[in-house]
Amino acid sequence: MDELTFRRQAYEDPNCQDADFLAEMNDSPEQAAFVKDLKKLDNKLARALTISVPEDLAAKLLLNQQLHQHQSQRKRSGFTLALVASVAFIAGISFTLLRMAPVDLGQHALAHVYHETQALKADNHVDFSDVNVQLASLGTLGDAQFTQQPGKVYYSTLCDFQGVQSLHLVMQGEHSKVTLFIVPIEHRMVLEAAFADNQYKGSGFVTDNAYMLLVGETSEDINFAKKEIGQTFI
Repeated sequence: MDELTFRRQAYEDPNCQDADFLAEMNDSPEQAAFVKDLKKLDNKLARALTISVPEDLAAKLLLNQQLHQHQSQRKRSGFTLALVASVAFIAGISFTLLRMAPVDLGQHALAHVYHETQALKADNHVDFSDVNVQLASLGTLGDAQFTQQPGKVYYSTLCDFQGVQSLHLVMQGEHSKVTLFIVPIEHRMVLEAAFADNQYKGSGFVTDNAYMLLVGETSEDINFAKKEIGQTFI
């Protein structure tokens, strides 16, 4: 069972007893810890959704009937507040689960390129020292930096990569521009060495502290940029 399939099964049912699932979990302390965390989350959700019936419920219902006329005008506002609280609770749980879901870095990189179309139109001259300042501001990449200019850099900005603050660069490839994403390593990330769609090709590799994702129109452009990075990024 590959890592992505394992994690999807874990989110669906962390108590799954499928032989392949159990084998993968037993062979990897990291996967076992991941499943353990999901089981804890399930228990927290179960406790949050369990509402005990008060012993004095009957008395409270009788009192409510006596005060019904007095409370009728407040009922609508109370209902509205309860509804808002419920929506906020559900939204918070949904956001937490979304943040924990596996992230296919290749597909997210392609989607990001299509979303940030202005980045490929930029024609600035970004110095590698400015890029290093942005890398340092992430606070999650240790001493990772460029030791010299990695060819021409047209564009550099911080971006949100599925909840992880990352760096988005546009560089010169052999013939056309190449997009580079530098993403701090997280266990929920799933990286493929090669990915593509009908327009772009992509390549991913790992350094000590980050995932590096390159997206370009041709393999030649990607390989050119990858070589530049290999010679200048530590």
